[in-house]
Amino acid sequence: MTTARTPETVTVLRDVRPWGGEPVDLHVADGRIAAVTPHDPAAPQSSGTSSGTATDDGVVDGRGLLALPGLVNAHAHVDKSWWGRPWVSYGGEATTQGRIAHERAHRDELGIPGVDVTLTVLREFVRHGTTAIRTHVDVDLGLRLRGIEVVREALATLGGAVHAEIVAFPQDGVLRRPGVLDLLDAAAAAGAEHVGGLDPASIDRDPVGQLDGLFAIAERRGVGIDVHLHDGGDLGAFQVELMIDRTLRAGLQGKVNVAHGFAVGEVPPSRQADLVAAMGEAGITMTTVAPIGAAPLPVHALRAAGVAVGLGTDGIRDLWAPYGTGDLLALTTQLARLSRFRHDDELVTAARVATSDAARFVGRDVHDLVVGAPADVVLVDAENVPDAVVRAPRRALVVAGGRVVARDGDVLV
Repeated sequence: MTTARTPETVTVLRDVRPWGGEPVDLHVADGRIAAVTPHDPAAPQSSGTSSGTATDDGVVDGRGLLALPGLVNAHAHVDKSWWGRPWVSYGGEATTQGRIAHERAHRDELGIPGVDVTLTVLREFVRHGTTAIRTHVDVDLGLRLRGIEVVREALATLGGAVHAEIVAFPQDGVLRRPGVLDLLDAAAAAGAEHVGGLDPASIDRDPVGQLDGLFAIAERRGVGIDVHLHDGGDLGAFQVELMIDRTLRAGLQGKVNVAHGFAVGEVPPSRQADLVAAMGEAGITMTTVAPIGAAPLPVHALRAAGVAVGLGTDGIRDLWAPYGTGDLLALTTQLARLSRFRHDDELVTAARVATSDAARFVGRDVHDLVVGAPADVVLVDAENVPDAVVRAPRRALVVAGGRVVARDGDVLV
């Protein structure tokens, strides 16, 4: 585990190229970008400025590197990992129900959830430039709200290096486990920003009942809804339509998200177009983990219809699968390939999905390299944004809230 040090406070991040543009200096105050000024190479530097290291007055030399906003992981499960423990071999059945049963049988023996393993995952996020997340945290009759407490403790240990919103997630089902709806309500009352759902039709066998219960909590507590929807084809599309209807009736536009939503990529083009348009009208968003083998989401059509699309890592080295590194930029490469993006503007779109476009998934009005935005900046040695997306180069510097939290792969929190 990385030994935490005191992160350096940044006042000026000089000579960086936001989105591959002309060199500028980013001026930082109170954790936010206060000004963006053209870089003057002839301007005097504070004594002692060196590569990526802050001077006593907080000036950091960006060396002309490409600057992106901090990466936003819009679909994570930071409470589930066994990373940092001895290797755990994959077991159990490959179905959704099989994975749930396997996790329930073995999580306690691995100390899941645990603050130490959650910190391991969060620090890997920081190492790779992620500065904001929406994380699902299991809430069930065995754990109750303990997982949320664990995640909050881990986040506090990092001192704000990762901004987070929490989804109280019913991984073991909602209605089929009496008492789970009450736990979700309690989590929302205690500050969870969203309540989650899981395959209302195939897990609870009652899509109307599950969604009615979730929407009642959202209306009562003023929180968002984020539903895992693995069901494909017509069954999945039907459940999206149920969510559209309830969102409009409850006036929850902009507060409902469909995670995975494989059906949107699977239904015939005519139905897909109608579904995407209706989602846009209802202000529903989507998150994807760019899974290999699944039908890709119609990213261009979704964005054109006003449906915000976010990208996330899903679980990392957990009892569901042994994969994951925490590198969201590498996952952006995967999203671009699965979406068959080749043109420069498409590759820039992929980068936007993983950064500035994802502001709403973490409760921010703006998340970009502009005045007023949080000073979350990632520097990479790349010619331009398409080059950064294709190669996912090492993060040279990561700034979160105006503090240097990682440098050349070394995590400072």
